[in-house]
Amino acid sequence: MKFEYDVIVVGGGHAGCEAAMAAATLGSSTLLISMDMGKYAQMSCNPAIGGVAKGQIVREIDALGGHMGIITDKTTIQFRMLNRSKGPAMWSPRAQCDKTLFSIEWRKLLENRDNLYLWQDSVCEITTTKSGDKTEVSGVKTNLGVEFKAKSVVLTNGTFLNGLMHVGRNSAEGGRSGDASSYGVTETLQDLGFEVGRMKTGTPVRIDAREVKFDEMEAQYGDENPSKFSYLPNIQPVENQLPCFLVYTSSEVHDNLREGFADSPLFNGTIQGVGPRYCPSIEDKLRTFAGKDSHQLFLEPEGRDCNEYYLNGFSSSLPWQIQVEALTKVKGFENIHIYRPGYAIEYDYFPPTQLRHTMETKLVENLYFAGQINGTTGYEEAAAQGLMAGINAHKKINNQESVVLRRDQAYIGVLIDDLVTKGVDEPYRMFTSRAEYRILLRQDNADIRLTPIGREIGLVDDERHSAFTSKFEQVNSLIKFIRTFSVNPSDLDEYLTNAGTSPLTQKRKLYDVLLRNEVNLKGLIATLPSLSKFVSELNLINEEVIEEAEIQIKYKGYIEREKFIADKILRLENIKLTSDFDYNALQSLTIEARQKLTKIKPDTIGQASRIPGVSPSDINVLLIYFGR
Repeated sequence: MKFEYDVIVVGGGHAGCEAAMAAATLGSSTLLISMDMGKYAQMSCNPAIGGVAKGQIVREIDALGGHMGIITDKTTIQFRMLNRSKGPAMWSPRAQCDKTLFSIEWRKLLENRDNLYLWQDSVCEITTTKSGDKTEVSGVKTNLGVEFKAKSVVLTNGTFLNGLMHVGRNSAEGGRSGDASSYGVTETLQDLGFEVGRMKTGTPVRIDAREVKFDEMEAQYGDENPSKFSYLPNIQPVENQLPCFLVYTSSEVHDNLREGFADSPLFNGTIQGVGPRYCPSIEDKLRTFAGKDSHQLFLEPEGRDCNEYYLNGFSSSLPWQIQVEALTKVKGFENIHIYRPGYAIEYDYFPPTQLRHTMETKLVENLYFAGQINGTTGYEEAAAQGLMAGINAHKKINNQESVVLRRDQAYIGVLIDDLVTKGVDEPYRMFTSRAEYRILLRQDNADIRLTPIGREIGLVDDERHSAFTSKFEQVNSLIKFIRTFSVNPSDLDEYLTNAGTSPLTQKRKLYDVLLRNEVNLKGLIATLPSLSKFVSELNLINEEVIEEAEIQIKYKGYIEREKFIADKILRLENIKLTSDFDYNALQSLTIEARQKLTKIKPDTIGQASRIPGVSPSDINVLLIYFGR
């Protein structure tokens, strides 16, 4: 039994699992401490991975050599590509998963990873050493009285820090239903000088499918030809998909719910934490959208071999009797039986402006935070932070250069930069609108953007790198062929007419034809024998290659324009700022700018420009002082 490690990861959620796997894969002796070894990467809320912007993050995790995408593909029960009616920058993969199998697959992965050790316990104290003004993490102490030493510690405590659950006027300590809270960590960090806050989230009822009248509901099926998250060729898309179901509330349901408002912890002052504005509880919806007579609800299966269903859109902390009575007024739920009611949960978090872009804390060296401890919400956001924290924890203790993704490189870069420079005033969730370079940061090209970086880091193995190289070459070969191949008008008359576009009047390059909105590459392949033959001669050609080539051709102008803007702004990212600079000495800065810059200590002028309260005139002052 070892009691000293290179890296200790506290918490076995989505952030903790990715952090532990990354550090161990890179060669660090790693210990993952979790309160329950049967719930690694537990889907505590909805049984789904991905969605708008979140799906892009999962593909980025996969491209870097992380594991969320692989586990998702192995446990998917329904797959949909969202926003297909919009441009490719908005396409977002989403998968319903078997949540029990999801945790089982993660445990298999963790238990068989070299350099990775597991321990079931609750951490109650972070230990540190001090030398002059420098405080450095040294390990952790657990509730069982065990003390583990480490060169680096990653905290991924989720909703467990002083967690408190609410159902109506009843409150109970807990990090989620059925699990205890964690105490001691918050108090340790406060003693070290960390600022702490309180946030709130919630979850809906879980429904017994045996009492649901599915034939009275609107079924929602997955894609006819489902895709997947992982870029690995040996990972296969889901087969035999299960449907979800769409139901609606009504005025009668709303009247029932309003009867419980006086007992709602959201409305009577019981809950002090800040909740997510974009994912409100059903009672919050009724108050905010008082004029609406109905709201959509999505009934989602939680596994292939269980009767438990998740009611998406019905998050609530109203008394359980009110929840049940209101649901009986929903068509198909007349005889409803629930496994457990919805509840709200309050927990401690630490404002992320106390972090560096590496996820390391500014106050304590070699201490990293990832996940909901930073005020974020969502499995995907947590996993992305955990991956980067695990990478940088390993890099730091081995005196290697840290890894920080830019805003034009990845949604992960946008996520972390937002947290560190802007902070949070509510649980942070990723949206496509948060990214300035959405056309660059598409889900289809995450491997092109990030797999070379993952290879350089050491997380991308030979198999993945070979698959990436092969795909990259195929895409380029296909684009080159389309650029040089010419077609006669007669070759495409019927196809273009059926597509609703004008026929050709003279011989044209295939590239020019594909630029038409009504034309797609699959249709051209099916129509032109020469193109079809070329595609078939490309080894392992697949739909992913065809889609990537078409997007690069059709959106070339937009992509190049966005790259130009990104490169222009990147110049500010290259002007470094020193962490010990005295901003108060620059009287030409506004008072607010001096306060914010002193608190956040940005690494570059680019980061400084994104801090709320730092104006363009303040940035000009910094540019003059530090030299343009």
